[in-house]
Amino acid sequence: MIRNPIDIASRVSPELSGFIESIISQLDTDEPVTLGSIRSFIAQDLPAEIDEEEHMHHFDTAESLVDELDGLIDGFGESAAAADFVYAFAGEALSRVIEAVANDENRENPPTLGVVRDALADGLAARLAGDGVLEEDEAEMLTPELDSLIERFGPDATAEYFLRYE
Repeated sequence: MIRNPIDIASRVSPELSGFIESIISQLDTDEPVTLGSIRSFIAQDLPAEIDEEEHMHHFDTAESLVDELDGLIDGFGESAAAADFVYAFAGEALSRVIEAVANDENRENPPTLGVVRDALADGLAARLAGDGVLEEDEAEMLTPELDSLIERFGPDATAEYFLRYE
């Protein structure tokens, strides 16, 4: 089964997504981090210098991040994987690579992250740099960024879900 956390993550504010991601990186556990464990962390382990009432609000609303998290828990349950609520996008250079692979006329299906990795291994970054689509220093950073996405979402995740349009 292919997971598509992007659809769920689109229901989360960027502030809460970043907050969840920072807590996931702080927690040292072999168990999957759930929305319930994020909520528990906030209630028990949040550093004292962060005052929930002052610093945990969205900049443009009265709703706090805790209220938003509680809404997600109500909708998806405490056992929902927290990582599914974190935005993940490719950087600008990797987005151009994904678009180049997706626009290949010989392609019948949308490319996966694994297909994009294979295209990079076959010299796509060098070709795009030669065409002026990528700069040399950008090409060097593509593989680590792509490998990070593959580690999180698997090689079969549809690459176009990670496009960043700016």
